[in-house]
Parts: sequence; C-alpha cells; structure tokens
Amino acid sequence: MKAEQLTAPLCEHGEGPAWSDRWAGPRWVDMLAGDLLELQPDGSVRRRRAGDVAAMTRPRRGGGWVVADRARLRATTADDLEAPLQAGPELWADASIRSNEGTCAPDGTLLLGTMDNDAAEGRGFLAAVEGDSIHTVCPATISNGLGFAPDGSAFYIDSTLRRVDRFDWDPVHGLTGRRPWVDVSHAPGIPDGLAVAADGGVWVAFFGGGTVRRYGPDGREDAVVPVPVLQPTAVAFVGAGELAGSLVATTSRYALGSAAEKSAGALFVIPGAGEGAPVHEWSGELR
Repeated sequence: MKAEQLTAPLCEHGEGPAWSDRWAGPRWVDMLAGDLLELQPDGSVRRRRAGDVAAMTRPRRGGGWVVADRARLRATTADDLEAPLQAGPELWADASIRSNEGTCAPDGTLLLGTMDNDAAEGRGFLAAVEGDSIHTVCPATISNGLGFAPDGSAFYIDSTLRRVDRFDWDPVHGLTGRRPWVDVSHAPGIPDGLAVAADGGVWVAFFGGGTVRRYGPDGREDAVVPVPVLQPTAVAFVGAGELAGSLVATTSRYALGSAAEKSAGALFVIPGAGEGAPVHEWSGELR
C-alpha cells in the first residue's frame, strides 16, 4: 500500500478526519486555524470557519453535525458544510486547556480529549460530554486518537505514553477498565490519531515519524505505510464513493517552518486499507 496525495497543502495543522454518507466527501479540520474542510467529488475542497479551534467533527444523529471548538461544542441541524452553527456552553473555564481529538460512543455520547496549550504533563483529560457538563474519564497529557471496535470496546492514545490502550464500554458506565493494548515505542515519532478496522485492527498515524501503521486484532504490527511528509496526524476510513475501502490521512506543517515538505498540510489517501468499523453519530443536544 502507498499513500497518495489528494489535495494541495491546505492546512497548517490538518487533523480529525471523518466520513459520513450524508456528506459530499471526507471532512477534516485545520485545527489551530479553527476551520473545517470537506473534499468534493470533483477533487476540490470547501472550507469554512468553525471556531477559534476546530478539534474534531462527527455527523449528528437525525441530521446535522457537531464540531468541537476550544472549550465548547458547536452543532448544526443540517448536513451541509455551510449550515448555521449553534454554540453550546463553555465546558471548562481554564483558557490554557483546549480540545484535541475525540469521537462518539455507540450510544451517541461525545467523547472529547483535551491538552494544555503547551502540552504540560497531565494537564489534559479525556471526558464524556453530557449536555452542558463533562465527566472526566481519565487524565492525559496529549489526548489523541480514540475509536470503537465492532465488539464495543474502544482504543485510545495519550501520545506521550507511546502506546495504544484499550477500554471496555457500556451505556451505563461508559468507558472503564483501561489497560495497555500495544506498546508502539518501537516506531519513530509519537502515536497520534487512529482508525479502527472492521476486523478489529487499528491504524495509527505517527506524528514526526512519517508513517501510518496497522496493528492487527492481536496487537501485532502487520502493515507500515510511509507518508511522504514528516507529520501525519490522523486517519479515517471512507465507506462509499471513489475512495471506498481507503483511509484518508491528514498531515501537518506545524512548527516545521522552512523545513516543511512541499506537501505537508495536504490530505493523503491510502487505497486498499479495507473496511472501517461503524462511525457512531452524535446524539446530544446543545443547552
């Protein structure tokens, strides 16, 4: 498998790809610019402002979508990228903490990761967002990739630990039973975003390492795909259209300055990656 460039280098810090069959194509964020992007069927890209930060996005159950801003959620009731956004309440008051990646649980609960602006150790957390409040699942330094397997368990990355962890999940207790799943400290860079395959394998983007790697259901590394830029950030499966059966991978030129590769900040595709686990939609309301 080979990573192929899909777009121009449009992002300073591309992150958080996601796909829904109600969208024109995959969406992703230019996180620190606060922008949301959508790939069109003709290969062009639509872009809109979503907030001071745009950390992640998911489709909304029944229509619309949600995006995480620095410390609040914003949501629409229509699927179009330009649909009006409604802002929810601020979820925490500490201005030094910002949203960073997340996903939705099988019951539609939004799970949001955070980090300190300067990546101070232990200052971030992973939380379940319920209305205008949050329930902290665990502390973190750089809360990153999170995804659900077909069996209902979840995989999680706190990047500085250089491993992938696993949680149990149920609709009453949420995420519980966190334990290490696979040590990825052998790989250059740090583990960032992840995507779970339909067979329970996990694809991980390695920021600073220039690769996307797959770990099979048994935790063994069984594929390494070089990306022609140093800072791939996150991956997502596409389930329909010309990109069906592929992974899209976001990339970053953040902090590289003149050392950034020409394609840093572009969206890439890895054809033939297979089928992804189901994408869960957000079921919440803004209050």
